Amino acid sequence: MARDMEQQHSRSKAFLRMAADFLWPPRSLVSRERGLGKGPLGPHEFGQIHFLSGAVCDRCGTPLGTELDEGAVCAACIARPPRWDRARAAFVYEAASRRLVLDLKRSGRRDGLGTFSGWMAQAGRALLDEADVIVPVPLHYVRLASRGFNQSAWLADALSRRSGVPVAVDALKRIRRTPTQGGLSARARRRNVAGAFALRPGRAGHIQGKRVLLVDDVLTTGATLGACTRALKRAGARHVDVLVLARVVRETDITI
Repeated sequence: MARDMEQQHSRSKAFLRMAADFLWPPRSLVSRERGLGKGPLGPHEFGQIHFLSGAVCDRCGTPLGTELDEGAVCAACIARPPRWDRARAAFVYEAASRRLVLDLKRSGRRDGLGTFSGWMAQAGRALLDEADVIVPVPLHYVRLASRGFNQSAWLADALSRRSGVPVAVDALKRIRRTPTQGGLSARARRRNVAGAFALRPGRAGHIQGKRVLLVDDVLTTGATLGACTRALKRAGARHVDVLVLARVVRETDITI
């Protein structure tokens, strides 16, 4: 009897989803057009996204040549190792994917979170499997109040629900309001966020001795993520990995 009721409930949910798709076809995350297919992107749009599914640098997640072995490190990370241990990104931040990021970051569009967390979980599967806790990059309270949301916290929460890894949304705080990073050089970005993050009082138990997965929307030069990593390791984190939705591959394309 219970099984019959469960099957009936599942069929009812499937029917409601079909009806909703008919009445309100999914809106493309890129073009915002409706009815382009079952997924959040039209087939031609999906093909334009450069997903980072091949060989990448183990330290920063930048794409590498296919002839390199797993765990290889790029020349830039050998010359200047990042503060974090490993980093992965779902796709490259470029012209074809920019709308996906900016609609989330600036417009607060949430309907892509399920898709984004799936892409991120695929790109960072090993990182998620080993993580004890997920921590998002925080906003300063003034910016949070004016914007009304933190897109990195949304991504962290979606990843937590998908993976089962607990999330500590407020573990880090931004203790100094910094100017926007857009248009700054890598060196200027590092100076801009130096000392801008700290562990929130009472959250040490979430971090000490733990493997932390630090989540953000975009990795550009890594200045913000490096400053957050420094704060986490000073608070006793045993290991800090980074997982982002997108990463800039060409440092000259730092527009966000």
